[in-house]
Amino acid sequence: VEQVFLVAHDWGAIIGWYLCLFRPDRVKAFVCLSVPFMPRKPQMKPVESMRLFFGDDYYICRFQEPGKIEAEIARYGASNVLTKIISSRKPGPPCMPKDNAFGIKPDTPITLPSWFSEEDLSYYANKFNKKGFTGALNYYRAFDLNWEQTAPWTNTQVKVPVKFIVGDLDSVYTTPGMKEYVNGGDFKRDAPMLDEVVIMEGVGHFINQERADEINSHIHDFIKSF
Repeated sequence: VEQVFLVAHDWGAIIGWYLCLFRPDRVKAFVCLSVPFMPRKPQMKPVESMRLFFGDDYYICRFQEPGKIEAEIARYGASNVLTKIISSRKPGPPCMPKDNAFGIKPDTPITLPSWFSEEDLSYYANKFNKKGFTGALNYYRAFDLNWEQTAPWTNTQVKVPVKFIVGDLDSVYTTPGMKEYVNGGDFKRDAPMLDEVVIMEGVGHFINQERADEINSHIHDFIKSF
């Protein structure tokens, strides 16, 4: 396959941006959900920058010490933690207090949203109970290493056609400075072939699950234009 249509969300979106950055010749177009392109800032490592802007309780900062957040997840249980994450509508930046990282109260049940079934929850929780969360958390722990290794791409634009879709309640989009970046021209400067930005009203972070049919239509419409 010489070229692909790329679709990605959140972590996948970051990896997708890297693919577009490294090998634009292999990507025909990119539908990106939730996380816009964030150009490398050579002045400061990402985790240090996040700690400076958002404090030690910012979730990525809290994830850095191996074993610590894993122990907190184990205390509350994978099912409860996943339910809390999936159902959250709290605007960003996501912070995790040291006394109760996920805000879980044993006497207060958490209700799953209508678009996420108990069967789905059971599937994810069982997988994490078998393998643990360390593999996933290590993704965050590699942020600074990725930053070091991508030094040659500093100030490089992403030059593939892009459609970006985000919910207006997404914790990424509601993190201070993000709306201004996405809508104010800087995003278009860094990804000059940005074709369209879609802000979906009343939608949170898990946009591809919450509004699956609409997202599928957006993807299909964009792909068929090529």
